[in-house]
Amino acid sequence: MKQLEKRLRGGLVMMQWSERYDLHGHSTHSDGELSVPQLAQKIASEGVEVWALTDHDVISGWKEASGEAKQRGIRFIPGVEITCIPGLAAQKTILEKEGRDRSTTSWHLLAYFPTHDPNIDSQSITAFGKWLEPFAEGRIGRMKRMVEKVNALGMDIEFEAVMARSSGAVGRPHLAKEMIEKGYANSMQQVFDEWLGDGCPASVEKIKPTIAEAVNVIHAAGGICSLAHPIYYGIESNNLLSFIKSVGVDAVEAFHRSHPDKYRMELLNGAQKIGLKVTCGSDYHGPSYQARPGHMAVPSSYLPEQII
Repeated sequence: MKQLEKRLRGGLVMMQWSERYDLHGHSTHSDGELSVPQLAQKIASEGVEVWALTDHDVISGWKEASGEAKQRGIRFIPGVEITCIPGLAAQKTILEKEGRDRSTTSWHLLAYFPTHDPNIDSQSITAFGKWLEPFAEGRIGRMKRMVEKVNALGMDIEFEAVMARSSGAVGRPHLAKEMIEKGYANSMQQVFDEWLGDGCPASVEKIKPTIAEAVNVIHAAGGICSLAHPIYYGIESNNLLSFIKSVGVDAVEAFHRSHPDKYRMELLNGAQKIGLKVTCGSDYHGPSYQARPGHMAVPSSYLPEQII
């Protein structure tokens, strides 16, 4: 446990920091490289004690993850990362400051269900899963169109080969890996920079809910939510925090692996001022993306009460 002394509002406040939590990560049920058992073992080996599996737009890994976590003495929190329509237009000055020429075409909302046991049937969770289905299924049609686009650019990619790489929600990383294996690119970074990234020649938009719609559905199912990796959206932090507070988002993922320390503290302080909680996540997708999950220091008292 780490301690950090920070002067806030003229007083000395002691914040207790913890690396017990990793509330953002992906398995082969979406675009992760590791199966649920492999991911659970990796999570355990890195000392994580509270783990949320947040595959993209699917909840099919929850029951297996719950069992794997229990075997390893880890508290499991069912989660999902929902792809949404951007809540605000990106600010040009912020993008320029970050050295980017465009923003992402979606915002991601992390939904958590801390009191749900995946081994027990729940009408509210069943309804939530039904609501998610069109967004997951929309990924298949989107992938077909992306394969058509890369082939029109002179490649030879088979849709079936891309789908075979996914055991759940298919996504751009599955296509990227097929492109790399076929010799059309050397790295994931190259694929996204040149072909599949937002606004690139082979990118295709997907069906998405609004942030407000997703928030309402999550809350109706008994969950809580946090805006994922806000640094990607090109919005000044106070504007972003005010917006998500206004539409009912419960927290912001201030402590994401892509955030520099200054930005983490900026979000933490801003969230604290307006009554938002914070969350943390490695956003682990597998060894091709980053070395390890976990190791996300967060002041635990600022996490949502249902997660602590």
